[in-house]
Amino acid sequence: MPNYWLFKSEPSSFSLDDLKSRPDATEHWDGVRNFQARNFLRDQVQVGDQVLFYHSNTAEPGVVGIAEVVRSGYPDFTAFDPNSKYFDPKSSPERPTWYMVDVRFVRELPRPVTLAELRTIPELSGMALLNRSRLSVQPVREEEWERIMRLAGL
Repeated sequence: MPNYWLFKSEPSSFSLDDLKSRPDATEHWDGVRNFQARNFLRDQVQVGDQVLFYHSNTAEPGVVGIAEVVRSGYPDFTAFDPNSKYFDPKSSPERPTWYMVDVRFVRELPRPVTLAELRTIPELSGMALLNRSRLSVQPVREEEWERIMRLAGL
């Protein structure tokens, strides 16, 4: 059984369309610099897990698509590159601090499910997004996933 996750990205930095346009519609999910989110990527996110792709910091934030994890956690090499905006001088290949996974585009949702809409659904009131909204990688319960898929028209 796959696990379900919600990954947030600002569309001005990396959008669902950006993922879709990558070779094999696959890209590493780098730059996560929160320890709880890092722990999810390092320890729990696995190949085959399903991901809600969430556009944040936009006029109408919300779930816009689905991705699948195709490589489980490995050291985020952008932390080792002094020219990267994600550089961390305390992280090294020998003692990595930050991790990433690879995700592949699966599909756009027939319609986005906005944050405002999610807030109106009583069954979703316990969802991490609605309670720890700043976390960029969040677990999603199977019943939450299924409800969001129905809202999106799937």
